[in-house]
Amino acid sequence: MSTTTVPATMRASVLVEQGVVELQERPVPTPAADEVLVRVASVGVCGSDVHYYKEGRIGDFVVEQPLVLGHEVSGQVVAAGRDVPQERVGERVAIDPQVPCRHCRACKSGRMNLCPNMRFYATPPVDGTFCDYVTAPADMAYPVPDVMSDDAAALLEPFSVGLWAAHKAGTTPGDRVLVAGAGPIGAMVAQAVRARGAADVVVTDFVDSRRERIASFGATRTLHPVDDADEIAALGADAFVDCSGATPAVRSGIAALRPGGAAVLVGLGAEEMPLPVTLIASREITVTGVFRYVDTWPRGIELFTSGAVHLDDMVTARYPLEQVEDALNADSDPLSMKAVVVVNPTTPEGALA
Repeated sequence: MSTTTVPATMRASVLVEQGVVELQERPVPTPAADEVLVRVASVGVCGSDVHYYKEGRIGDFVVEQPLVLGHEVSGQVVAAGRDVPQERVGERVAIDPQVPCRHCRACKSGRMNLCPNMRFYATPPVDGTFCDYVTAPADMAYPVPDVMSDDAAALLEPFSVGLWAAHKAGTTPGDRVLVAGAGPIGAMVAQAVRARGAADVVVTDFVDSRRERIASFGATRTLHPVDDADEIAALGADAFVDCSGATPAVRSGIAALRPGGAAVLVGLGAEEMPLPVTLIASREITVTGVFRYVDTWPRGIELFTSGAVHLDDMVTARYPLEQVEDALNADSDPLSMKAVVVVNPTTPEGALA
């Protein structure tokens, strides 16, 4: 194992019980033969982190023991396992937080995101990245260019959700895409479909400030879900992506599709909801979901480097590791878009003011 000087212990922000976060000292993990040890730089706060913190669960995933949250992560390689080229030490990287088994049918067929044996940062019982050091499979730690900040590298994870949603929607140049929800994921989806050539990206949201802000992140126009209901219904969109999880938004979005269109469900709301089955059947509308992503980091890095997407501008608040609890509560501010926890910045520009 090639390595630089690494301490024996590290800081870790731990969800010790629902609604209670505590800064603890833990051993620094040791990378396996095919892994790298990464000194964490920035970690984005995801809605799933907030759900675990406030609710203690997401569906069947229940926090039953202390858990380190955080999975949108960037950092710097400080040690490499036996089978990893030692030249990787020193690289700045963004980590795909998935660790699939690589042997099941889903993995073998190129759908590793559906691996039933998946280990994923900050998904019980697997610890996440609100800490100083994490290990990751070497091939899931993607080198990032110097022009990419720590924060932007961390936000490649939620942008990957947007890229995968655009892929599942099958968007092509010239398409009209309807997106429900102008929050962080809605903004990622809007940027992703614009990058794929969508000509008209219509985003709906109830909050005025969110509708105003989304214009900077891919939306060509915005509509109010109720006040502009007639205009939404007449869109004839090629694709609809729901990032709200709200049953009325899903139903109206499906109804706004042209025959042969595609509806992609990203937002998590009710576990069950009524759908307009006759309309779906008669228009041959495809309805599908999104669960994580596959091989999106290289595309995300290229789109960022080309200037097609903007990730740094999405960051509206930055917190030190000691204030993870504040970061988890940042979404209470309607003006908040994306909170980031700054752990060990790799450049002076990445440090907290």
